[in-house]
Amino acid sequence: MLPIDAAAHSSRWRRRHPAEKALLGFGLTLCAVSLPPWPGAVLVAAATLTVLLGPAGVPGRALWRAFRIPLGFCVTGAVPLLIEVGGARGFVALAPGGPAQAGELLLRTASASLGVLLFAFTTPVSDVLPRLVRAGVPAPVVDVALVMYRIIFLLLDSLSKIRQAQAARLGHTSRAATWRSLAGLGATTFVRAFDRAQRLQSGLAGRGYDGTLRVLVPVSAVSRRFLAASGALLAGLVALTLVLERSLP
Repeated sequence: MLPIDAAAHSSRWRRRHPAEKALLGFGLTLCAVSLPPWPGAVLVAAATLTVLLGPAGVPGRALWRAFRIPLGFCVTGAVPLLIEVGGARGFVALAPGGPAQAGELLLRTASASLGVLLFAFTTPVSDVLPRLVRAGVPAPVVDVALVMYRIIFLLLDSLSKIRQAQAARLGHTSRAATWRSLAGLGATTFVRAFDRAQRLQSGLAGRGYDGTLRVLVPVSAVSRRFLAASGALLAGLVALTLVLERSLP
């Protein structure tokens, strides 16, 4: 199991309805994208971190390990705004207003990523997918997503075991050996993926699969208090951003 999935299953908000956490997490993401980067994105990021590390109880180390990957994409997307190519000041030069634009983009994307991570760290995928059918998503689409979600973890487990076996057989002692091991890893995983899919299909057929995967969905009621608190937080962030935007230079 991936660390973020393990954290979601052990979260303090594990038993809360996914709609509550979706309103809060995606609402913060929407605020980060739509509000002015300064001070809006900064306030959204601070509020999201406070919720993640406080009421949600997400470990700081696990949050950083998950956040550094989207943060790398955010930085990569912001860096090109710093320079211009083929302009009047030379073939490569610092773009006018580039640092400000890059900073604004980085603030927006980083704070929006934190909002998505808030939902991911508190809501297991197994709680969300079965409820999508009630929201109008076609059942076959949800079934394919559930099966792929299961197969991903099986393949990751297979990858880990194959790599351990290769290392035990001195498969990483040199660069040539590492490349051979990598090729063998890819080939073996490709074959095992088809084998897992075939076995899964046979298992479903043997259990009378009729086109719909029926799973038990944990019963959880929507908390009006939680929804009201989330709405108040989002409204407060919008109001505070508008007030500070007028007062700050």
